Amino acid sequence: MTRLLPLLLILAISIYAFVDCARTPQESIQKLPKWAWILAILIAPFAIGGIAWLLVGRSRGLGGPRGGRGKIIPPDDDPDFLRNL
Repeated sequence: MTRLLPLLLILAISIYAFVDCARTPQESIQKLPKWAWILAILIAPFAIGGIAWLLVGRSRGLGGPRGGRGKIIPPDDDPDFLRNL
């Protein structure tokens, strides 16, 4: 059982990274194109590609294309604007 645990962990990281990369829009991917990340996740041994994807490849969402505070809010819905009236 203890011999199987590292193999299951490597497999879980690889599957999670593959699905996450496949579902991430191209605009949110950093450093390499999407196809290169998928290839790295599938080919790199010991989940190195998956770990690299999780650390470097995907956007963290801080000021990036994944939304956040950068949305345009109409003045009548913006509490900061209404407070200053």
